Amino acid sequence: MSETTDPMSAGTVTTKVPARLDRLPWSRWHWMIVIGLGTVWILDGLEVTVVGSIASRLSEDGSGLSITDAQVTGVAAALYVAGACFGALVFGRLTDLFGRKKLFLITLALYLAATALTALSFSVWWFFLFRFLTGFGIGGEYAAINSAIDELIPSKYRGRVDLIINGSFWLGAVAGALLSVVALNTDIFPAWLGWRLTFGLGVVLGLVILLVRRHVPESPRWMFLHGRAEEAEELVADVEQQVEAEKGRSLPEPGEAITVTVHRSIGFGEIAKTVFRTYPRRAVLGLSLFVGQAFLYNAITFGFGSILVTFFDVSSSVTGYYFAVIAFGNFLGPLLLGRLFDTLGRRPMISGTYILSGLLLFGTAWMFGAGMLTAVTMTACWCVVLFFASAGASSAYLTVSEIFPMETRAMAIAFFYAVGTAAGGISGPLIFAGLTSSGQVSDAVLAFCIGAGLMVAAGLVAVFFAVAAEGRSLEDIAKPLSAKEAA
Repeated sequence: MSETTDPMSAGTVTTKVPARLDRLPWSRWHWMIVIGLGTVWILDGLEVTVVGSIASRLSEDGSGLSITDAQVTGVAAALYVAGACFGALVFGRLTDLFGRKKLFLITLALYLAATALTALSFSVWWFFLFRFLTGFGIGGEYAAINSAIDELIPSKYRGRVDLIINGSFWLGAVAGALLSVVALNTDIFPAWLGWRLTFGLGVVLGLVILLVRRHVPESPRWMFLHGRAEEAEELVADVEQQVEAEKGRSLPEPGEAITVTVHRSIGFGEIAKTVFRTYPRRAVLGLSLFVGQAFLYNAITFGFGSILVTFFDVSSSVTGYYFAVIAFGNFLGPLLLGRLFDTLGRRPMISGTYILSGLLLFGTAWMFGAGMLTAVTMTACWCVVLFFASAGASSAYLTVSEIFPMETRAMAIAFFYAVGTAAGGISGPLIFAGLTSSGQVSDAVLAFCIGAGLMVAAGLVAVFFAVAAEGRSLEDIAKPLSAKEAA
């Protein structure tokens, strides 16, 4: 099981670390990984939902900020997403260079500081600045966390675990929606204080996660690739001993070893060549999935409260109840459908969830335009749509984190997240806020249809280009750039 260095080439290492990690049964050690890394998505959901839910209150007199509803759901939302895009690119590169662990500690610390300073906002420019910096930290999380999770979770469970972790965003959304109901109740907190406390709670939860995350190890796959093969061996051996003690039986023999060239970094040119020249179909797939889900989710997440207020005369103080219902439906999607991505397969599940959610959204838009919906039935329709869309959206992160070589993994996640989210996530809130704020039903219907069309289009791309990655090792799905042929 040990790693050996080729005596004829000090720059190569032969290892069974990937095979040893993939053949592990599920254990308490894996739960520690999930809790330490995955729970940050709950914070992201809390963050995004709180802003969408308090938009109407922030624009009211007495909030302490001179800001409009459209600025919160449009400009501030777009700045948050823009920050996430830049953060993903910057920290994605640093994650590949300096390791997963260093960066997922740094990015969480940045998120905490920026969120705390958002709570202290006294002017519009301050609010905008720290929304951008909060997004910057969250974007870095996406690159560092998804790469670490996929490299630490056994291949048998990778699909469902990745989906559920990314879907846990919606547990935070439920908490954020319900929290906003309390925070916006002026009988409990003054208008200028309640929304600030919601951001403060995010900081408290983040500090708890930071304490747990300190115990999450570096990715052994990253370690042996960067000249730390002995440390990787010791780490995996320790995990194997823990798992054997927990299960009360010996582990089966691992699969084949791989030989790679040790390196410190790969340049942007090599990364771009790998992504676009070696895997062009996979590149089209990644962009399509991210653009579709980013437009739909960023638009709806930031704008649903405003839709209820504008078209159904729902009080801004209770929109959180409606959104909590939608958010819970979103979490159920990855939770209940995630296992099928590992059993039925990636291609049918990715394409199916995207296409079905898009078609259901077209139906919702038609009923809304015909005046057939109330606030309650509109919420019910969105629950059904987003049950499938949430599983599809989570699969976008899974897809780009497993279909490219490990030397480029964090940067590939960052690139597709940044480009796809910039195209759909920045334009989504701006277009959606512009259309829905007009108060015209036909404008809102158009916004729904744009999101639905992008989801269906992405699903059709997946029909032809999705990779059958279920149950396969990461090294089998995409051969490492530094891999050497066995002698």
